[in-house]
Amino acid sequence: MQNLDFYDLKPKLSDFRQEVLVGLSKPQKSIPPKFFYDKQGSEIFEQICELEEYYPTRTELAIFKQHCEEIAALMGENCLIVEYGSGSSEKIRIFLDVLKNPSAYMPIDISKEHMLRASEEVARAYPKLDVLSVCGDYTQKLILPVYEKKPVKTKVIFFPGNTIGNLDYADAVELFSQAATLVGSGGGMLIGIDMKKDPQILHAAYNDAKGVTAAFNLNLLVRMNRDLSANFDLSSFSHYAFYSPKSSRIEMHLVSLKNQVVSVAKQEFEFSKGESIHTENSYKFNLEEFQKVAEEGGFNLVKVWSDDNQFFSICYLSVA
Repeated sequence: MQNLDFYDLKPKLSDFRQEVLVGLSKPQKSIPPKFFYDKQGSEIFEQICELEEYYPTRTELAIFKQHCEEIAALMGENCLIVEYGSGSSEKIRIFLDVLKNPSAYMPIDISKEHMLRASEEVARAYPKLDVLSVCGDYTQKLILPVYEKKPVKTKVIFFPGNTIGNLDYADAVELFSQAATLVGSGGGMLIGIDMKKDPQILHAAYNDAKGVTAAFNLNLLVRMNRDLSANFDLSSFSHYAFYSPKSSRIEMHLVSLKNQVVSVAKQEFEFSKGESIHTENSYKFNLEEFQKVAEEGGFNLVKVWSDDNQFFSICYLSVA
């Protein structure tokens, strides 16, 4: 397709290997959640988004649909949209349908095959829109492709899904700082944040009755077995997720069900019964907390939209 270009900046397998080996060597074993999203993991996550218990996706989509024209007006004419963690690129279509003369769409995702398929679908559905598909890790400093085919009045980062909640405070500030530099003065960010709420609702969202979230978590072991010649026995590990009110976050772990030794990339790691690999945090916010981290990273809070239950919020940020 003439309106689709692909740029492969994907981290090498050695990066995955290095981060896993470092993480498993810590007193609290851990693996960064960005590695959930291989092809299989990305497909499982799409199933999670359809679950009855998992409120964030449908709530965020409803807010987008209700306020899309107002949001599009803030994003402005001739904007270049950079989507962090684009996945299936489903949500951005709501805005592509109402934006005035968008210059280009630049999805960034770590899962190459999944992103390519989604990018092709967007390019086919919007033949007048240039799609610059980037396989890379947006949590790292990236040199993005230069776009000069059409005038660009504003650069806007689209960052839905409370993915910012996966990051600790300092890492979130760093991401905002890098993003502010990327979009420049007057640039913007449209971001989704998950709000603090009844812990029982949060618990159900990460411990669904069908076990889809458990499969998503355990797929990390499948990926290490495949890509790092590991020998994890999936039946010897269990998905465990809980809400910590003190830190205002969901924690996800993979818990060893017995004493065992696992080989990963020719290195051995001991697990005692009950020991875990910490695989994800998902921080929950109030607006004051979120505004503080965004401002420290160089953004001002311009506008907020929420659902009636105050479960989820969409924020438009602007670089001063």
